[in-house]
Amino acid sequence: MEMLNRRQLLSKAGIIALGGSALALPAIGQQKSDRGGMSLFNVHDFGAFGDGARLTSAAINRAIDACHARGGGTVYVPPGIYLCGTVELKSNVTLYLEAGATLLGSKKLTDYTPHPYRSANGGAGGGPAFNRDARDTSPYHLIFARDAENVALIGPGRLDGQGPAYWVPSGKKPLPPEEAWQEVATHAWKAISRPSPMLEFYNCKHLRIEGVQIMNSAGWTLRPADCDNVFIHGITIKNPYGINTDGIDLIGCKNVFISDCLIDTGDDAICLKSQSSYGDDVRVSKNITITNCVLTCCCNGLKFGTASFGRFENITFSNSVIFNEDVELKSRVISGVALEIVDGGSMEGVLISNIRMQRVRTPIFVKIGNRHPQADGSPGTIRGIRIENVHATDSILTSSITGQPGCCVEDVTLSGIRIDSEEDGKEEWVGLEIHELPKAYPEARMFGRLPCYGMYCRHVKGLRLRQMEFKAAASEERPAVFCDDVNDVEICGLRGTPIVGNQPVIKLVQTQQAFIHGCTSPAGTKTFVEVYGDRSDGVVLMNNNLNGAQKPAAWGAEVADGAVIVSGGLK
Repeated sequence: MEMLNRRQLLSKAGIIALGGSALALPAIGQQKSDRGGMSLFNVHDFGAFGDGARLTSAAINRAIDACHARGGGTVYVPPGIYLCGTVELKSNVTLYLEAGATLLGSKKLTDYTPHPYRSANGGAGGGPAFNRDARDTSPYHLIFARDAENVALIGPGRLDGQGPAYWVPSGKKPLPPEEAWQEVATHAWKAISRPSPMLEFYNCKHLRIEGVQIMNSAGWTLRPADCDNVFIHGITIKNPYGINTDGIDLIGCKNVFISDCLIDTGDDAICLKSQSSYGDDVRVSKNITITNCVLTCCCNGLKFGTASFGRFENITFSNSVIFNEDVELKSRVISGVALEIVDGGSMEGVLISNIRMQRVRTPIFVKIGNRHPQADGSPGTIRGIRIENVHATDSILTSSITGQPGCCVEDVTLSGIRIDSEEDGKEEWVGLEIHELPKAYPEARMFGRLPCYGMYCRHVKGLRLRQMEFKAAASEERPAVFCDDVNDVEICGLRGTPIVGNQPVIKLVQTQQAFIHGCTSPAGTKTFVEVYGDRSDGVVLMNNNLNGAQKPAAWGAEVADGAVIVSGGLK
């Protein structure tokens, strides 16, 4: 029997498997099927070389241009290594990378076609450097598309950006061992001029990226900006710990579906931003679902910001894993989930559920800053946040929810959260001043050591902490929960482990309308709740199991009579 290779088989069958389904295509080498189906354009027919030595992006672009001129179809890249500068996709074109095919990014920046742009707020190259994000991008990209519709990059092949060619040692001295919790592995490098993002899609509609393996990005890896109807499925991103090597950065996109991806990067794994991309208006980031992903990095797993000039609405993140192997602290995820508004924007309607975290430094970080105020000088807003069913182990820094004085994070519910901490917290940390830092770059480690080991909340209104369980190190000396300037808080079903010393399980400072019920005090607790501040009022403890505590509550002399009520429960 005649043995057919893959190319011959595809030619005779007239099909290529795309994303797990068979798609009818003309035979390779033909430009149109006899049945009037889609066109297929083999890059070899346009002069492409798969030897990894000769620059072949011009030939691939000729195939794309011919496909686009014919009205659309598939540009087929057979097995081989194709040294490339910029490859520009156009409307109705699918770029299919066969198994064994690699688009290899050139190490020479001059091989890339610049696509200059400007940004009104520094979020993309060429604009004023209002924020750190401006340093992470350039006009050079391996894959680029602008103002295109029905664009796809699919197949089991690879894209390799050869990123280490664009980094040099930073000369930064490592921090001493006692400060290793705030070190970041990628800070050992700094970037020279580089292609970033490696894959850039601007103002595209019906964009699909599926199945491809992307590796060694010199900077940001994949950025859809101002795109609608984006489908990212089953891709793998693998970047070494180089500087700013984000996985997926979404800017001003609507109707986005990200699923079944494996992302391993030297910076944020998935990051949503809100900023001007090409000097245009800031678009809302809206209707985004992220699910069934595995994320690992040495920065943040899922992050909103830092650039946050506009709005985030209707976003879900579910059924995913954020982890590190047993690596040194500087190589661990800084925040599992980081929700940040620091540039006058807004965030509302975010649901995060069913997340497993392992060796993440800080599981949850929610922050309002005031780096770039609104016109009236006020910060932006965060409200309507739901985080549920999170299990985090081997954490080393306290999770936090913080607003600004007079500008609270609003309407936040955390439920079904289990966090196990390895931090050996000291009682003297409880009295440390926690600076507001409204202009600082937001990061979970920005406050230093916090006065509790489980959840620190400051400037929050409408907070629900339900069925929370915190496990501390055996030598832990701090409270489990600390609330400062919090209004309308419910703490229900709290569980914690015994702590050493005299600190309470819950500490409330300038807190109003606090309802604490259904909680259990660990054995050996001196006082379950302590209340301080002359504005504290309406604190009610009801139906708690306080058999493990010497006394249910205590409060400072400045707290008004009747401000704390203890009713029912076991003692």
